[in-house]
Amino acid sequence: MNRLISAIQFLSVLPIGKPGTFDKGMPQCFPLVGLILGIMLSVFDLFVSQFWPRPVVALLDVVFLAFVTGALHLDGLGDTADGLYGNRPREKALAIMKDSRIGAMGLVAVVCGLAIKWGGLMSLDAHRCLLLVIIPAYARAGMLFGFRFLKYGRPGGGTGHALFQDPLEWSAFWGLLALFALSFFAGWRGIWLNLAFGITIFLTLWYYKKKMGCITGDMLGAMCEITESALFLMVAVGGQA
Repeated sequence: MNRLISAIQFLSVLPIGKPGTFDKGMPQCFPLVGLILGIMLSVFDLFVSQFWPRPVVALLDVVFLAFVTGALHLDGLGDTADGLYGNRPREKALAIMKDSRIGAMGLVAVVCGLAIKWGGLMSLDAHRCLLLVIIPAYARAGMLFGFRFLKYGRPGGGTGHALFQDPLEWSAFWGLLALFALSFFAGWRGIWLNLAFGITIFLTLWYYKKKMGCITGDMLGAMCEITESALFLMVAVGGQA
């Protein structure tokens, strides 16, 4: 239970458990936290759909996700874009990502990410409730691959340092298997969702490996945002078909 509480506190602003609860085994609960956030998003979407048209609902959904997560992953996306832009050496990129100020590239990345997410949400119709539930879970499950395949880039300390101390076993991916099972209730969109997920995670890890040879907490947050935005966009292919 401490792992789940730690994961909820780490990935969201939900007031649960004793403040400061920390368990370094929390990553295996990330998909479950994503599922909780997805259920909340789906309920919120159903509620606001009673009052506003689809474009406004999509905008409110984006705002809701940013609020309930404390914009944690958006902050990581901005810092990562600032650090990885250009041909900077690794240490310089890490130093830029640690800077709390956001640069032009970071701002552009955040705006583009939110816009992509809004476009996908606005166009999503078929199996909307189910996909609103599982896509945030997929995005947070995707971070497990970062823990598994890349070393931590700040051995001297950092937001995610403690989470990398022990190797992540394959048994920690149990939550992803549950998502695979749920996705097939979405028919061909579920199959397409899994394909898009695999491609997005592979390309992100490949880029991180080639560019930095490591990963940081900011890069994990960026990975979550990239995956979430990409999946909302890709499952909306076909519009209201």
